[in-house]
Amino acid sequence: MLERRSETDGVVREIELHLRDLLDARSASGAAYGPHFDRLWRLGSECLLGGKLLRPRLLMGAFDALAREPGGDAARRPAALRIAAAVELLHFSFLLHDDVIDEDLLRRGAPNVIGRVIDASRAASGVEADDASDRALHWARSSGILLGDLMLSAAHQVFAREALPEAVRVRLLDLLDRTITESVAGEQYDVGLSDGVIPADLDTVLDMSRLKTATYTFELPLRAAAVLAGSGSRVEQALGEVARHLGVAFQLQDDLLCAFGDSREHGKDAFSDFREGKETAIIAYARMTDAWPTLEPLLGARDFTEEHGRAIRAALVQCGAEGFIGSMVDDRIRAAVEIASREATVIPGGLSRFLLRVVDTLEGRRA
Repeated sequence: MLERRSETDGVVREIELHLRDLLDARSASGAAYGPHFDRLWRLGSECLLGGKLLRPRLLMGAFDALAREPGGDAARRPAALRIAAAVELLHFSFLLHDDVIDEDLLRRGAPNVIGRVIDASRAASGVEADDASDRALHWARSSGILLGDLMLSAAHQVFAREALPEAVRVRLLDLLDRTITESVAGEQYDVGLSDGVIPADLDTVLDMSRLKTATYTFELPLRAAAVLAGSGSRVEQALGEVARHLGVAFQLQDDLLCAFGDSREHGKDAFSDFREGKETAIIAYARMTDAWPTLEPLLGARDFTEEHGRAIRAALVQCGAEGFIGSMVDDRIRAAVEIASREATVIPGGLSRFLLRVVDTLEGRRA
C-alpha cells in the first residue's frame, strides 16, 4: 500500500533521516549498558529501517495537504516529520510484541528480530536446535519484548518533548495514549478469540480489527496530521471516520491475503493464520455456515499440514466466506470515499485528493 513513487521519494528520505536520528541518539548511549543491550538496539534499528513507512507517510501526506490550505501551519513541518518518525517506532514496538504473542520468527519474508537473535545466539554457542523450549528461543523472545518496550518509550518521548504549543502537544499525547490503549485492547481481543477465552462472532471480530489495526495504522497518523496542521475539529473528526473505515478494510484485506494470497508477497508463513487457529472475520463468517463442522478440526491442528491449509481455503471459498469478506472490504472503502469526497467545508480539496489516492492503492491490494 502507498508504494514508493517518485513524487513521494523526498518525503520517504526525510522520514528515514529523522528515524535514523532517533535511533542513533539511543545507540550512542547503548554501550553503557553492556554489549548485549548495544547489539539488541542496533539489531532492532536494522530491522526497523527499510519498511514501507505506511503510517508516517499517511501522516505527512495529510499534513502537507492541510498545511497548504488557508490557515494551515506549514511551519510545523519539522515537528510533523519527527512525530511521523515516532509513529514508525510505535508501529515497530507493536510488531515486536505481536511476533512474541504469535510465536513468529519471520517478518517481511525474512527472520524478524526474534529469529535473528536466535541465529546469533546459536551461532555463538555452536549449537543447533529446533526445540521451541530451548534457552535460545526464550532469550530471543524475551529480547523482543524488552526491545518493544524500549521502542514504545522512545516514541512517547518524541511526542512528549516536541516543542509545540501546550494545547497541541497535550492533544497529540491524548491521541497517542488512546492509540496504545485501543491497540492493546485489540490485541487482547485477538488472543482471547484465538484461545477460546472470548466467544467468537463476526461483530466481535470486526470490533477487534478496528481496535487492533484502524486506530494506530490510520486514525493516529491522519488525526495527528490535522492537529499539527492547525485544522479544525470537524476536519479531524472526518479524518477519524475515514480512518476507521480504511483501517477495518485494511485488516480484512490482510486476513484475505494471509488466507488466499502468495506467502512470498505478504511475507508471512503460508497458512499461518490457519496454523495458529486465528479467529479472523473469514473464520467468524464460516462459523455460521454448514462448512464449520469440516473446518473446525483443521484450524490450529497440532499436525497441521499444507494439505490442511488447501482444504480450508477450498471450504472458505465454497461456503461464501471469501466473497462475503471481500464485499465487506468494498463496503468500507465506499464509505471512506463518500466521506473523503464531501464538500470542501469539511474535507479540503487537497486532502480529499490525497485520501482518494490512498483508497486507490488500497483497492489494488487484493489477494
